[in-house]
Amino acid sequence: MLRGNAVIGQSGGPTSVINSSLAGIINAAKEYDGIEEILGMRFGIEGFLAKNIIELDKESAQTIDRLKHTPSSALGSCRHKLQDEDLPIILDLFRKYDIRYVFLIGGNDTMGTIHRIELYAKEENYDLIGIGVPKTVDNDLFGTDHTPGFPSAARYVALSVMQAGILARDMQTVDQFVIFQAIGREAGWLAAASAAGKRDAADAPHILCLPERPFEKESFLREVKRCHDEFGWVSIVCGEGIAYADGRPISASQTTDKFNNIEFGAMGGTSAAMILHKMISEEFEFRGEFQITESLPMCAADRAVQLDIDEAYMCGRQAVDLAKHGKTGLMVTLQRTAGSEYACITGTAALNEVAIKAKPMPDEYINAAGSFVTDAFLDYLRPLVGRLPKYATLKMDKIVTL
Repeated sequence: MLRGNAVIGQSGGPTSVINSSLAGIINAAKEYDGIEEILGMRFGIEGFLAKNIIELDKESAQTIDRLKHTPSSALGSCRHKLQDEDLPIILDLFRKYDIRYVFLIGGNDTMGTIHRIELYAKEENYDLIGIGVPKTVDNDLFGTDHTPGFPSAARYVALSVMQAGILARDMQTVDQFVIFQAIGREAGWLAAASAAGKRDAADAPHILCLPERPFEKESFLREVKRCHDEFGWVSIVCGEGIAYADGRPISASQTTDKFNNIEFGAMGGTSAAMILHKMISEEFEFRGEFQITESLPMCAADRAVQLDIDEAYMCGRQAVDLAKHGKTGLMVTLQRTAGSEYACITGTAALNEVAIKAKPMPDEYINAAGSFVTDAFLDYLRPLVGRLPKYATLKMDKIVTL
């Protein structure tokens, strides 16, 4: 049995359930004899490099339990791109604090970080176990059915588009269209999730613009006109990363983060929703509005799905169980079991594969026109977001004029 201390970090954008995974790791680590002290990285690997390390052992059991329902990243996050010169510093700190277990909760870039740390430790003959715990509202991590955080964010988007759609329907004599922009650089999972509450053709959303399909202005405007002619108003949901066939983002954003990812929410940028709004207004002279929630789906604990909270906690505990059995270089995954009733168990994926692969929506989840989702996607999604409200619709019988 490998004995020593453990350190836990959180990186990248948060979710409403990322702290449930943190609670799972802490509670399972307390039960494992091989882990002596549980440390935390304040502000991720960037804070760890600055020796900003906290003692999680000193937190009360009540506080750890409350983490399950606490949004954002309790430890603090970062978007630090690991440099070669960082690795010796990290290993020196591991030696100083006798850290033999490292658990990082995050997305693709975070999995790349822990993978590099684990490889470097092997090269330096330092016994270390590194396990990744998945997290991202984008749902684009390779090897897992879905990521903790996605179900709650998907519910947030579905409810927002449902409710904004009712408002737009009833205000159509004032605003003829509404655009909702969802998070997702190259994957349209969240934008597509807006369809979860749609029951009739007239319900929002009417048009989806997904990053998996190239944006075509002419066909988009034709579909806008068709929906307006049929319903009297139009609900559009777009992914933030939609782009033309040549790869140019609709937003024309040029700002990038330290991982060279385009930052569609950066200050001074023009969002995809704003560009679509301008296209429609110029073509049809319609009045409309757009809604960009940006980080809100990442931290809306009031809309968190209990299933999501439970699965995030399960992933945290499973990370320690893998470490207890000497496993390393892996990310915990969620695997949907076969059968009519929804159920998930945990599995694993190699860190080196998760770090370099993204998971866009598969073709069978997008309709032939590329403007909406299929029933197969809705079958995948609905168990995750839970039951959505059914709102009243008036018959609208007109008074008989005598």
